[in-house]
Amino acid sequence: MPKMNDLRDAIHTNAKNKGFWDKERNIAESLMLVVTELAEAVEVHRAGKTKTDLTPEIKESLQSMNDEEYAEHFVLLIKDTFEDEMADSIIRILDLCGGLNIDIDFHIQSKMKYNATRERLHGKKY
Repeated sequence: MPKMNDLRDAIHTNAKNKGFWDKERNIAESLMLVVTELAEAVEVHRAGKTKTDLTPEIKESLQSMNDEEYAEHFVLLIKDTFEDEMADSIIRILDLCGGLNIDIDFHIQSKMKYNATRERLHGKKY
């Protein structure tokens, strides 16, 4: 399984290659783009647009397609689904971590270890 930092680096490299880091990024704007993706996830979830029926065979077939074929099938099967918007949210977060050189593996592991020491529901109602 790839480390989050490996995904961070691959995502950030792609974003740089596509011109998203040609100039300094506004951190607040970048964070709002994450919020936007999460809002889109809420909307498609409310509309029932999920793709939980992708079988392992379909997933494997998608991965073996050439770029043109893949793009066509992605649009038909996955684009604008709940899962797609969740992926967009994570991609935006990891891209920002790459741009800011955040060791996200360390910080996730550290936070999980800290959270394990906290009380149930972290002392809150929900």
